[in-house]
Amino acid sequence: MKRILLLCLFSLIMNPAVQARKLKYSASQFGIVPDQGTDMGPAFRKALDAIRSAQKAGDCAVLVLDKGCYDFYPEGAVRKELYVSNHDQDNPKSIAVLVDGMHDVTIDGSGADIMCHGTMIPVVIQNSRRITLKNLHIDFRTPHIGQAEIVRITPQGTVLKTAPWMNARVSPDGRLQHFCDEGHGAQWVCTPQAAIAFDKDTRHIVYRTSDVVLWPQKARQTGPDTFLMEGWHNERLGVGNILALRDWSRPTPGIFLAGNKDTRIINTQVHYADGMALVAQLCENITLDRFCVSLRGADDPRYFTSQADATHFSGCKGSIISRNGLYEHMMDDAINVHGTYVKVLERINDTTLRCAYQHGQSWGFDWGYAGDQVSIVRSRTMEKLDCGPLHVSSISNLQDGTDNLFGQKEMIIRFDHTLPAEVTPDGAYGIENLTWTPSVYFTHNTIRNNRARGSLFSTPRKVVCENNFFDHTSGTAILLCGDCNGWYETGACRDVLIRKNRFLNALTSPFQFTNAVISIYPEIPELDRQKEYFHGGPLAGNKYAIRITDNVFETFDNPLLYAKSVDGLLFRNNRVIRNNDYPAFHWITQPVTLERVTNYSDK
Repeated sequence: MKRILLLCLFSLIMNPAVQARKLKYSASQFGIVPDQGTDMGPAFRKALDAIRSAQKAGDCAVLVLDKGCYDFYPEGAVRKELYVSNHDQDNPKSIAVLVDGMHDVTIDGSGADIMCHGTMIPVVIQNSRRITLKNLHIDFRTPHIGQAEIVRITPQGTVLKTAPWMNARVSPDGRLQHFCDEGHGAQWVCTPQAAIAFDKDTRHIVYRTSDVVLWPQKARQTGPDTFLMEGWHNERLGVGNILALRDWSRPTPGIFLAGNKDTRIINTQVHYADGMALVAQLCENITLDRFCVSLRGADDPRYFTSQADATHFSGCKGSIISRNGLYEHMMDDAINVHGTYVKVLERINDTTLRCAYQHGQSWGFDWGYAGDQVSIVRSRTMEKLDCGPLHVSSISNLQDGTDNLFGQKEMIIRFDHTLPAEVTPDGAYGIENLTWTPSVYFTHNTIRNNRARGSLFSTPRKVVCENNFFDHTSGTAILLCGDCNGWYETGACRDVLIRKNRFLNALTSPFQFTNAVISIYPEIPELDRQKEYFHGGPLAGNKYAIRITDNVFETFDNPLLYAKSVDGLLFRNNRVIRNNDYPAFHWITQPVTLERVTNYSDK
């Protein structure tokens, strides 16, 4: 009998009809040829359609590009309605490369450039399994962010010299504008409202500048590429400073991942994105290895990369691994991991609630599914209700009662047992999905010269942040947050290890939640009424849920650690090196500040 089974197994292995195949394609065979200046979108769709048709279950496919530059225009792009977490929900979106409903595919760019024009999402991967993207550069010919150098300061105002690649003009109402008119649907106009100021030589953000307000102001053109900003002065800026000129829009990310499992992005650089460089939502298991949001080297004339976060993970699960990356000059954080609270609007009955997304840039995508475990929090005190394990029985939309939440702001959530009587709209409650929460391993990354903060972690699963270099992050280097009142980003951290990181001159500018180099800062409107603790709690085998050990703080200022509402915090074996690179200015003058913290140790 064993011999027969072995013979059958051998036959299956040797039979090519049932063997998994490795399919390799050259992009050029589909007309995807570099350095043509023409739109490669249609040819890319042809290639991916061919792969989809040829693949059978178990097959792996590789699409290899020749090195060079591939152009993509809105005119020939896929137009698709998408709802992207923490972005402007204007639709439809134009997509350069769309991988949808595929499996076991690798796109190997061989160092090629995906060059986009106008307003587009360069890469979308959705509803797919085991997709790998590697060896690519992603960029835009004309970024929405403008750039100018301060060349003269006069009593009449400040004179700016715009970068050679910036299309600058004065609007009829006297505003400085930046525009794109490249044809083939690549047209837009941006009116900058704020700027981020950089030192020309060091490329650090100028000390104590934060968001430099440009609005209101009047501009007058004084030369081919010079503009007098009439009556506009800023005492912290000087001749030679470089300004990244921007508005607050986030139309499209650079890479958008949605509904995928086991995605890998390797040795890929995003040099510009009109929103966040990478957004993932409702994905399971993502690995970023040598993924960079970066300038094109030391000689790059630009001083900025993405309009917002470098990487952003909303409502994901499984594991998120980010290693060996470079995140620089983005207009927000290097990584932000969170879920989304939905607010209770109506108690329909004892097991049913009407709930809604609250933030204007986060709605329209799935919040969860039947069987998911959830928790309920009091928004004002950020305390979790003790109502035992609570699971979703069903989620439906208000229009037709189906489970399709696409494009919806409100939903009906039914639970598997009776809800506490206090859960009503009058009490201000939020619902958190605990199933869609990931573990995070963030290691051997460099974060530098960016606006706002370094890394944000808001997940109850294990977080390890180690061996990273936080170099002039301008605000807090590491933030553990949680907010059911403004951003509506979950949630409480239960197991965090921060070790062997180097922090160099964080806190050069004040931004939200930047109370120390490491800031544990949940948003709690009524902290004085709180009876429980938001972060921390019992951890198997360790009384300290949050451990901060063996780090090096090189700093000109005093605050190293700020913590609010934590049960179990260890701050030990951390080395502090003081310098005089900037004058100390922070409103917190002691190294460690604790606000409603229990079980703390520095031994």
